[in-house]
Amino acid sequence: MTLHFYFARRFLKMFGTVFGVFFLFQSLLDLIEQIRRHDSDVSFGQVLELTLLNTPEGMYQILPLITILSTIALFLGLSRSSELVVVRATGRSGLTTLAAPVLVALIIGGIAVAMMNPIVAATSKRYAELSESYRSGGGSVLSIGAEGLWLRQGDARGQTVISAARANPDATVLYDVTFVAYAPGGSPVRRIEAAEAALQGGAWVLSDAKAWPLTPGLNPEAAAQTHDRLRVPSTLTQDSIRDRFGTPSAISIWNLPAFIDGLEEAGFSARRHMVWMQMELARPLFLTAMVLLGAGFTMRHSRMGKTGLAVLAAVLLGFGLYYIRNFAQILGESGQLSPILAAWVPPVASVLLAMGLVLHMEDG
Repeated sequence: MTLHFYFARRFLKMFGTVFGVFFLFQSLLDLIEQIRRHDSDVSFGQVLELTLLNTPEGMYQILPLITILSTIALFLGLSRSSELVVVRATGRSGLTTLAAPVLVALIIGGIAVAMMNPIVAATSKRYAELSESYRSGGGSVLSIGAEGLWLRQGDARGQTVISAARANPDATVLYDVTFVAYAPGGSPVRRIEAAEAALQGGAWVLSDAKAWPLTPGLNPEAAAQTHDRLRVPSTLTQDSIRDRFGTPSAISIWNLPAFIDGLEEAGFSARRHMVWMQMELARPLFLTAMVLLGAGFTMRHSRMGKTGLAVLAAVLLGFGLYYIRNFAQILGESGQLSPILAAWVPPVASVLLAMGLVLHMEDG
């Protein structure tokens, strides 16, 4: 048990070191990118805030890379210090040293999904709101639930809140829709109801619309006007709408089941979100595969040579498995694979492949 605690502590320390180095490196790169992207009207403090909000998402995405590099560094150190030789000399298999790092990887994966995922969802959502606000002076928000769809678009001229009973799959055509326009000061200035609204060429084209002015002292119903077709300027695009309700990573894993139910009740496809949820649940298993893969190439003694080639092979194979996992995600989102198969087959196959490699390297 003491030996397992020792290897677990060494792996956890190595993981923390690699994570810290990547966090610092990525933060500096993102800070430079944020300075380049925003003009002089955005202060350095605001740029730094954007950087700190955007970095967690990047770190979350490269957890497999951090895991495999930590494993490689750990077992290279154990090999050079001959600690693996001592372990084998006591009659224990070299596989014994893998039990603790594998368990730690599973725990790290579980913590990442349960705790880091909600943090990343919150920071990425806040980052998108602040970044758009700094660039355009307004913001756009989309909310979907059983009661229908709610959108908010805005710029320096004011905000517009849009509600609809239902929509087409990409939310570019709304039905039974209501527009409420607000002045920059926050007071409502116009209300529009329409049977249908279609997003075309930078504007919502409303059909069978009725508009009420909400000017103080004016009777809205007496001044109301009806329109067969009415154009309402919009800062939204099809891509921006799809990104807002179609990016599962912006939703906490704890809120995903309810969000998926809301999407389906509102008539939207929730396949992307279902695939993402299953992939998040399978993340600890994929991190375990990265540990086994890194160990398979670096558990032998360093005197055998070709250490650099072994490290390169481990990293390249890790990248290959990562891209296969992403390709399976694309197949799942497009409907070619079921969400469970798309999410779980690559991690399971990666674990089996890595276990075969470890057994081959260890026992021949």
